[in-house]
Order: sequence, then C-alpha cells, then structure tokens
Amino acid sequence: MEKFLTEDQIFLRDHVAKFAREELAAGALERAHTTHFPQDVVKKLVDMGLLGILVKEEDGGHGGSLMDAIIAIQEVALACPRSADVVQAGNFGAIRTFAEYGSPAQKEKYMPGLLNGTAIISVGMTEPDAGSAVTELRTKATPDGDGFRLNGSKIFGTHSSEASVFLVYCRFGPGVGGIGSVLVERDQEGLTIGQPSMFVNGESWSQLYFDDVYIPKENVLLGEGGFKKQISGFNVERLGNSARAVAVGRHAFNLAKEHALDRKQFGRPLCEFQGLQWKFAEMAMKLDSAQLLLMRAALSSDGLPSAYDTAIAKLACNEAGFFAANESMQVMGGLGFSEESLAQYCFRRTRGWQIAGGSLEILKNRIAENIFERRFDQRPPKV
Repeated sequence: MEKFLTEDQIFLRDHVAKFAREELAAGALERAHTTHFPQDVVKKLVDMGLLGILVKEEDGGHGGSLMDAIIAIQEVALACPRSADVVQAGNFGAIRTFAEYGSPAQKEKYMPGLLNGTAIISVGMTEPDAGSAVTELRTKATPDGDGFRLNGSKIFGTHSSEASVFLVYCRFGPGVGGIGSVLVERDQEGLTIGQPSMFVNGESWSQLYFDDVYIPKENVLLGEGGFKKQISGFNVERLGNSARAVAVGRHAFNLAKEHALDRKQFGRPLCEFQGLQWKFAEMAMKLDSAQLLLMRAALSSDGLPSAYDTAIAKLACNEAGFFAANESMQVMGGLGFSEESLAQYCFRRTRGWQIAGGSLEILKNRIAENIFERRFDQRPPKV
C-alpha cells in the first residue's frame, strides 16, 4: 500500500503506529470493557495532533488530507480499537460537517473545545420513524422572532450520552429542500437527554427530546436547502466508519495469526492445517481489497468524497472487517469468544458498522443508482 502514500504520509503512519503500540496497546482490552468515551487517552491523542487533522489551520486544525486522517485512525485502531473512537470524534462525522459549513462565529465558539478534547459533538439524524429514510424526519424548527423553536426527537446518536453539543438535522419547511441543521448545547432549556441505552458493541446512546428548544439564528448551521451539503459532509463520516471497520478486522486478523502460530493441536501449530490457511488467505484478500477501495475514495476526493466511491468503499470495508473478525474468532476458538480476548470485541464493533452510517442494503442501492445512472425511489408510487 505504500506506493499510494507520500513520504510525509509514510512518516505519519510509522510515527502514529509507534505511539499507539507504546502508549495505547497495553490498555486496549480494559478500554474495550468500558461503556464510556475513553477520556483516559484524549490528552495523549491531542498532544500527538490526531484531532482536527481535517480542520483548516485558520480554524485551529492541522489542515491535513482525508488520507492523513484515515492513516491516523487506522494505526490507532490496530493497537487499540476503542481509542480510535477519539480519533473518529475529532476528525470524522459531525465535526467534519461543522468544520466545512460552520460560520466563523460558530467555529470560534465551539471548535477550541472539540480540538482540545474537552468537548464532544454528536450528530442528531436518526428518528424513531426516520432511519434509512432520513428525509422523512419530523424534528421541526419553527420561526420565533429572530430564531426558531425546535421540537422533535432523535435516537441512536454516537456519543449522544456524553456530547456537549449536538448537530441536529431538522425541518424548516416541506420536502427535501426544507431540511437543514442547527446546533444545540447539552444544557439548553427544553432539551431532555434520556437514560443511556446500550448497543451490542458496548457503546451507549441516549434519546434526545426537543421541547420548544429556542435556537438563536446564530446557531443555525445550514438552513433550508442545506440537506445535500450535509449529506456530502456525511460521506466523510462513512469513510471514518470504513477505515475503522477494515482496521479493526485486521486487528482481529493479527490476533488470530499470532494464535495460529503459537497454539498447537494434534502435535502441530494451527497454522499448519490447510483449513485454517484458507481462512487466512480469504481474510487477507478481502481486507486488502477493501483497503484499496478505501484509499481510492480518499485520494479521488477534494475534501468531500463522491457518493459512489464512499458507498462502495464502505460496503467493502464493512463486509471485509466483519468477515475477518468473525473468522478470527472462529480460529481462536473459546479464547476468541471470551472477554479475555479482543477478538470478540472486534466482532461486535464491525457488526455494528454494517448498520451505522448507512446500512449495507442502502449502500447497494446507491451503487446501483450510479451503475444505471438513474434514481431508484424506494417509496411506493403515488396514486
């Protein structure tokens, strides 16, 4: 893969890999068993310059490329999958959309905390009745003087249990053109944060309830007509998801490889059994192929990757990461299935990313639309 990287990026990869092995790997298993955001590593990652890689220098970031951010998150995930959550929150998802479209005043207010690790931003997109069909969202911003009143609810938000500010998709008017987004602070009057619920992967989320929350005009990120811009920013979130999926799958692969070299059965190391050799061959093929598609998406973009490159990369990375984690757990047997190993954690994490950020089925729809150069509406025909 080195031929796709610049000399500076090879140096970055090696530098982050060394840091992650020395500073993060030892606590990886313990962090995997915690339900909270891994605050114990935030300062280390900030000091390493691994937050705000994609943020412009004038906004307090490092002005790096999408490939730089992918290198950082993958090298951290290879040493400690849970610590990669911090790199994700500081480079991909809500922070990337905010960095792209936030006003100078909004960035001045919120960006310092997001970049120094004292604040977390969470996206409020999914609703009880609007998941994959995100344009059917009902959370509504109604004009009130110079601002708006926000009413509605959001679910399944990453880091929503601990975030200090939320980037909330909402409806200013009818149709897709009426969708935009606002910024809501955690302690804002009218916002109620529900009790944490648990995902299978050990992460928590909280339902958000907006009851006449006043949104000053200064906190409107994108007004009516902003939906397409938000989704283009969301493509970067998908590549963060993709990068972690393939890296965490490779983390499990590495654990299984070490196990297959050391573990003996019937008087022979496991790696000498052809049935297991084939498993490793298939895992390597899928992981390498997915990594190449991820790198293509990162290199072909000008800050915001295309929907097609993103969809096909995420599909490949999600499937390869889960396949590798699942097969690695099988290779490791009872140890892989035990909480004493990170293999089962990698399995749980990679399974969730096949749903989060666009399900595999929705990604296949987007890919097919590009192939046939037409839109396939999933809604029933109007009578």
